[in-house]
Order: sequence, then C-alpha cells, then structure tokens
Amino acid sequence: MTKEMIEHIRNNPKYQMLVKKRSRFAWTLSIIMLVVYYAFILTIAFDPQLLGTPLGEGKVTTVGIPVGIAIIIIAFALTGVYVKRANSEFDDLSREVKAELEKELAKDAS
Repeated sequence: MTKEMIEHIRNNPKYQMLVKKRSRFAWTLSIIMLVVYYAFILTIAFDPQLLGTPLGEGKVTTVGIPVGIAIIIIAFALTGVYVKRANSEFDDLSREVKAELEKELAKDAS
C-alpha cells in the first residue's frame, strides 16, 4: 500500500466517520465496564460486609458471588454488543471505504 493510498483512505469522510463512531462506541463500552468493575472494588474496600452477607439465613453463599458472576456476564454482554455492531455497521462502512478506494484506483489506472 502506497503513501498516496493511505492518505486517500485517511481523507475519506466515510473512513473518518467509521473511526469516530467506532472509537466513541468502544470508549462508551469501556467506561461502562470500568464503572461496574470499580463499583465492585470500591464496595469491597468500603463496605466488605455488604458482599459478605449471606443470601439467606443459614445459607453459605454470599451476596458477593452473584454480584461477581453478574460482572462477568456484563463483560460478555458488552463484548457481544460490540461484536454485533462491528459486524454490521462498522463492517458496512469498511466495505464502502474499500469500494470507493478500488473505484479510485481503477480510475487512476485507466
């Protein structure tokens, strides 16, 4: 790939939109995960009895176990949300950028 091709791609408005949307979406999901994770860590630090409370009288399992499992499930769900959007919207934009580049290259070659 030549420097001209790279510049052409970088200057493409659809490519810029793709990068902006993908970046914003990734940061949003990352912030959601960080808030969930750090809320859990801060709860452990400042109110460990809360997560150590048994789910019921005479039960061995504490509140912390389902909360920890929920955090793992949230991480998987956020990953799934990203993959779904990446495989649809982001891939479509990538294809459009590629098609425009191929048209431009074909035009330059003739």
